[in-house]
Amino acid sequence: MACADVDLDIRAEELPMAGRREAPPPPRQVQYYQASTMMPEEKGPLHNLLQKQPAVLGSLQMVSGLLSVGVGILFAVTQEMHKSLFTLFRVSQLSGTLFIIAGLVSNLLFKYPALVTVSLGVNCGCIVVAVVAACLISVDLSQWAPENDEYLRMEVLELCVLGLEAFLSAVLCFWFIKEKRDKSP
Repeated sequence: MACADVDLDIRAEELPMAGRREAPPPPRQVQYYQASTMMPEEKGPLHNLLQKQPAVLGSLQMVSGLLSVGVGILFAVTQEMHKSLFTLFRVSQLSGTLFIIAGLVSNLLFKYPALVTVSLGVNCGCIVVAVVAACLISVDLSQWAPENDEYLRMEVLELCVLGLEAFLSAVLCFWFIKEKRDKSP
């Protein structure tokens, strides 16, 4: 590999002037702006809340809601209506739809900060629905018949998903209440 040490700097005295003997132009002065004081960043509404990324938890809510709706549809198609309270009251479809809505509202907070109150209400409603659904599933599991063993694992899965959904909603509710308390005079 070849290497050369060539000076590529342009020097004004080395340039030919094409036959004229004029004085070289004076060097231009470059001026830079330098702030004397630092301006604090403008913090938008819900700045502290949005730093915690509620949209991530909202996305998790939507995904777990879709899983719940899918499990509910599977139960509705494969199991008779009178076999369990889980199928009779459409627990999974109701809770899944509510969690999809809660996740959507939590994702919209960045663009529409006025939705904090709506999101708080929806997430509180999600917690209530998750607790009621968990109670219904627990009653089903306590009265389980051996001929329905193939559905046992699915109901336990739905119970775990409900626990995750309730936990996500509780964290979001805590953040929203803390933000509202900090912003109130």
